[in-house]
Amino acid sequence: MSTIESVLSETRVFPPSETMVKQANISGMAAYEAMCKEAERDFEGFWAKLARETLLWHKPFTKTLDESNAPFFRWFHDGELNASYNCLDRHLKTQPDKVAILFEADDGKITKATYKDLYHRVCQLANALKGMGVKKGDRVLIYMPMSIEAVCAMQACARIGATHSVVFGGFSAKSVQERVIDAGAIAIITADGQFRGGKEIALKPVIDEAFALGGCDGVTNVIVYQRTGSQVAMQRGRDTWWHDAVKDQPLDCEPTWVDAEHPLFILYTSGSTGKPKGVQHSTGGYLLWAMLTMRWVFDTKPNDVFWCTADVGWVTGHTYVCYGPTAVGTTQVVFEGVPTYPDAGRFWKMIQDHKVNVFYTAPTAIRSLIKAGPDLPKKYDLSSLRILGSVGEPINPEAWMWYYTTVGNSKCPIVDTWWQTETGGHLITPLPGATPLKPGSCTMPLPGIVTDIVDETGNSVGRGKGGILVIKRPWPSMIRTIWGDPERFKKSYYPEDFKGKYYLAGDGASTDEDGYYRIMGRIDDVLNVSGHRLGTMEIESALVANSKLVAEAAVVGRPDDLTGEAVCAFVVLKGARPTGDEALKIAKELREWVTKEIGAIAKPKDIRFGDNLPKTRSGKIMRRLLRSIAKGESITQDVSTLENPAILEQLKQNL
Repeated sequence: MSTIESVLSETRVFPPSETMVKQANISGMAAYEAMCKEAERDFEGFWAKLARETLLWHKPFTKTLDESNAPFFRWFHDGELNASYNCLDRHLKTQPDKVAILFEADDGKITKATYKDLYHRVCQLANALKGMGVKKGDRVLIYMPMSIEAVCAMQACARIGATHSVVFGGFSAKSVQERVIDAGAIAIITADGQFRGGKEIALKPVIDEAFALGGCDGVTNVIVYQRTGSQVAMQRGRDTWWHDAVKDQPLDCEPTWVDAEHPLFILYTSGSTGKPKGVQHSTGGYLLWAMLTMRWVFDTKPNDVFWCTADVGWVTGHTYVCYGPTAVGTTQVVFEGVPTYPDAGRFWKMIQDHKVNVFYTAPTAIRSLIKAGPDLPKKYDLSSLRILGSVGEPINPEAWMWYYTTVGNSKCPIVDTWWQTETGGHLITPLPGATPLKPGSCTMPLPGIVTDIVDETGNSVGRGKGGILVIKRPWPSMIRTIWGDPERFKKSYYPEDFKGKYYLAGDGASTDEDGYYRIMGRIDDVLNVSGHRLGTMEIESALVANSKLVAEAAVVGRPDDLTGEAVCAFVVLKGARPTGDEALKIAKELREWVTKEIGAIAKPKDIRFGDNLPKTRSGKIMRRLLRSIAKGESITQDVSTLENPAILEQLKQNL
């Protein structure tokens, strides 16, 4: 069986239930197809209508899409609005006392904030920032734990027209310093520390270390939220406690109106060169898509309790924690801790206790919870669940089936969402009340999103074949540029090889005869073994399909004198990590398994066992480290974000 045939071999189909179709915001495939045809018939009119109906405009726009300086597209650019106003003020008359955020701390303590509470807290912090001289267009770096305050910090910046740049609260001081310098930040909002898995993790000392590294002299104010109560150094004239900054500040703050193209935030993401890219997003187009995808993909209802487990340090936490849920006026859960503390039932207990209706998490978390206790969800009442979601990477069919049957009791559709930091929101995903589901497939593009799969010259490859995923028309929430580096933006996302007009997603993909997309991993994660192209995701899925042995797997390539590249697999077993003859025996069994699943060409040359994979505290596998290990290189990259750096030593042992 060839690579593509193997990827497309999934035949199980799960149509939405009649009940789901009847109540869905987009009801049935006919409704979805009608919206797609409307967008195709009048592209700009389609988006203009949605923007006028969805957003609250201070000054209406007259121009929908400006393509005069492509690929630097502008959407609704002569209109004016404010993101915080759209997220908070719009609810003050209709549902001020509705709970906006249910915050569960690492230790289980619950704190609630209504929309009125959130509005006042955002306004007070916004007034404090203005009092410190922060104004429209200035950049503010945010380095915060998951908390109500993290959402307040982001919204307060938006309220006064400042551009925020959130840095994940696990990145090192050097990472913080680099981002402060690149963004030209003039203020920082942080905390003394955070709690994760019963442990206290310092944050303010990291900021101090970033200053010590130099180049941060442009930062004149640091606001520090007191979360842990630990003693930290406070520099007189620069550092202010959050509670002191907001004390006596007015409870209202007039929003600063900005044009729709005003940069709402800069979010740094890894680049192929190793230097982080400052992805710049707009205000109007980004917020429009955040709201539409909440309504379309998560089928938001007035009484829903929504829970996205992502950290605000990543784009998922921007779109589906800070902005999307508040803009549509839902109640959401925000969680400080980790899924396995105090035990592996934490997620399931929280769903039970908060009666969560829509649950959105990562395949990595799903697979680790399978390993921790595949039958554990059955001990909890998960009957409140209506929709399940998956984000961050393709979910292998076996994990998909466990999620669907065990967590969702075979009644909750799974929205397997494909998108990126650069896209701002979902682009290819099922709609819960319309799309028949296929395990392992993100299904079809949303209305108004024009996707295709092309070869290396930018020509369409047709259905049933694999190639490179591109987006052929601009969309409102797309990246506007790389902060301070427009040439890198063009080279990275609109290369001349792809006609200079297609957005290059950087992912390999294929479609089946029904037009369903399957993501096969990054283009640079496609291995060339003896002239055969092999997607790393495909081999990983084959390994994890051995449900008797394998809990999790990651595959990378390494140079090989004979075949060009060799397949290197890092495997976490369901039992204890094997050693000696037992390890050799299991490695042989897994090689034979992959040969059976895909073919001998995909058989891993190297297999390494570990108690876990090298992951950030948000659950993302650091594949760049795995590539270095596979090549026998010394680890020179920053490993400060790893959950357990000791794993690296285990994985150096090759079989």
